[in-house]
Amino acid sequence: MADFPVFTYQTRVHCQGPENEVLDAYAELYGKVERTLFAATQAGNNATDLKHEYQLRFGLTARQFNAIRVGLDGKVSSIEELRPKQIAEAEVRIRKAEKVVARLEKTQPGSQKLHQKKRRLVGLFKRLKAMKDDHAAGIVRICFGSRKLFRAQFALEANGYKDHSEWKIDWHKSRCSQFFVLGSKDEIAGNQSCQAEVEEDGKLTLTLRLPNALAETHGKFLIIPGVRFAYGHDAIVAALASSTRVKAITKAQKNIVKRTGAALSYRFVKDSKGWRVFVSVAAQPVKETTHSQVGAIGVDLNADHLAFAETDRFGNLINFGRFECAVYGKTKDQATAIIGDIAAQLAESAKLAGKPVVIEKLAFQKKKAELESADRRAARMLSSFAFNKTGDSIRSACFRAGVEVIEVNPAYTSVIGAVNYARSKGIPTHQGAAYAVARRGLGMSERPTCRVAVVPARKGGHVTFALPVRNRAKHVWSFWSNVKTRLRAAHQAHFRCGAHKQAPPPLPRANPALCATGSPRRDSVASIALSTVR
Repeated sequence: MADFPVFTYQTRVHCQGPENEVLDAYAELYGKVERTLFAATQAGNNATDLKHEYQLRFGLTARQFNAIRVGLDGKVSSIEELRPKQIAEAEVRIRKAEKVVARLEKTQPGSQKLHQKKRRLVGLFKRLKAMKDDHAAGIVRICFGSRKLFRAQFALEANGYKDHSEWKIDWHKSRCSQFFVLGSKDEIAGNQSCQAEVEEDGKLTLTLRLPNALAETHGKFLIIPGVRFAYGHDAIVAALASSTRVKAITKAQKNIVKRTGAALSYRFVKDSKGWRVFVSVAAQPVKETTHSQVGAIGVDLNADHLAFAETDRFGNLINFGRFECAVYGKTKDQATAIIGDIAAQLAESAKLAGKPVVIEKLAFQKKKAELESADRRAARMLSSFAFNKTGDSIRSACFRAGVEVIEVNPAYTSVIGAVNYARSKGIPTHQGAAYAVARRGLGMSERPTCRVAVVPARKGGHVTFALPVRNRAKHVWSFWSNVKTRLRAAHQAHFRCGAHKQAPPPLPRANPALCATGSPRRDSVASIALSTVR
């Protein structure tokens, strides 16, 4: 649609019995055509070549067929793009599982735990082989209606079904529960098949063009009045108002009239309460009001919270804190709401401070692949936390607020924060990592500030170790790689000797750190804004 982000807004439409029947019939036809087209394309046919045939066979307009084709292409391409990452993730899982099995064979031979780990390892090998075979052959597998519901027929009682016919009813509903209406910026109201008109009271009236196959029994159009979006209604109205007619000169020096504006695409989805409509529209550009010359706000994502640290233009720490983001045990909608609120607060605070937000480019597929060897607490928190959703929410909220988002490489930020800043600034290690992220976004130095590291540990303790000699001919990250190895060894020794269960020993006398600024100040506008949400 555009180079700008595309935002999707939703609302529930209040339809009567006849209107529900029309939408059900549309969704059933849409699902049938989509599954048929998918089977044809997997057999080697070109979807574009089938357009005219499908229009006559199923009674569709050209635009309705394009909507089905575009939606199906999106599903197929997403699977093809994601599969290499899934293969790499499966390989990491197998390597971790093999290490766990080898350790259990020595410590717990013949145990039930070892048996289950071996079974899981065999399953991982089978899954990896299947994905590699499909990837090599170019095969894409889609289960329309969800695999979870499909497998429910093999355990009817466990899934709450009396018999197979009852399951089949739900299966049919799931496969015929939505349809997509494709928009374009050169069409009236941004869409040819579903047009919205603003009423006098500000609500919208949707006029849905029905397929030709349904026109004889249900009419050519379905009118849905009184539609209002709780969020994004003004953006949709503005997109509708942007549709104008302009003159253009072709190569043949002929004046033609074209329409330009914003494209609006609609998706109708049926759930247990009725029909909902989703409208996707390209966001309008927002003028950025933040400047890195006045500082930055660094963000460190963690499984149960989001840590932040604010700097001034010299890279000095002036504020820090955390947002609680415990999404374990929450539903998908609850987790989305929690993450969205945090992102909105962060963006608003950054806007008031006039400073950009610095986040890390994180690849959590690798972290999730290492759950085999992680402890239960870490594995549970990591698997339940929506890392990608958090990053997307921060970017979207900052875009709406006109806040610049700077993405940096996450290499060794946690180590730098723990060694350089945790003790010298008197902040937790996670806030130290956020401080390191902010300084990296500003292009500040990352050289070590001490010779002996004193890093906080759990329950108030700390670990101490000498930093290695730095080779200035190499990149500073080479030094932090060695520090990371020593820090991991120090934490393991601290745990194995039982020091984590004892009262923490007193800290040695602090050495002055390079570029130290003392205790963080909290007198700036950004500090006041951020402190209100901690």
